[in-house]
Amino acid sequence: MLPDADRSRVTVYDVAGVVGMADPPLRAVRTDTSVRAAAGALADGRVDAVVSAGHSGAAVTAAVHALGRLRGIRRPALTATLPGLSGPVVLLDVGAATEAHASALVQHAVLGTAYARALHGIAAPRVGLLSNGTEPDKGDRARRAAAESLGTGALPGDAAYVGPVEGYDVPLGGPADVIVTDGFTGNVLLKGIEGTYALAGGQEHLTVPRAAALLGVRGTVVICHGRATGADVASGIALAARLHRAGVAAQVAQAVGEGPAASLREVTT
Repeated sequence: MLPDADRSRVTVYDVAGVVGMADPPLRAVRTDTSVRAAAGALADGRVDAVVSAGHSGAAVTAAVHALGRLRGIRRPALTATLPGLSGPVVLLDVGAATEAHASALVQHAVLGTAYARALHGIAAPRVGLLSNGTEPDKGDRARRAAAESLGTGALPGDAAYVGPVEGYDVPLGGPADVIVTDGFTGNVLLKGIEGTYALAGGQEHLTVPRAAALLGVRGTVVICHGRATGADVASGIALAARLHRAGVAAQVAQAVGEGPAASLREVTT
């Protein structure tokens, strides 16, 4: 129960529509829905962050329409942090965009390095591209094109591209602090890790992120799992509060503004 002293901090906005899990994402901006109202409240400065546990695509669409994308970023990315044995591993995209494009992979690498610095204090993040092997010629055309750009100075600051990494490097950590992939592969991988952890008995040290930050939009947006429990939503709220207090959105926006936007736009598959 919310203490009486805190009740004045809560405002309820009535909306007429709803976005079902099977509805097209554009319903979020074409009708009066809660996710549209939440994104609008963030854009207007009435709230500091948005947390959604509904239709992920609708939440991304509403955020893009209400807040706008950062300069040079065409596709925002959902970003999760896994507790690797060698330190935190930032994985993106885990579900915002399902198609693999070289330009998006490079843009997400820039976003991921900024996030690793701002949230986890990693001064010189190491970036890897998730692939089916560690040899330079591994991966599809999009990943090979992205690797070429990342290997020739597309990353800002002291971030370094370390090459292709494999799936086991995500939960273990080691070769890379930031691992970049497309949203389809990232979402499948994250849910596979979740199932493996559950099979292992759900030990406390084996925890899958309950919420992911949406990077590439002008504000703090956190999206929880579609089957989120009360604890999951609370975890999402805690992450949003941490991101806001640390000024992560502003730091990511600054990093993108300082990055080589021209080179990002030139990457093609």
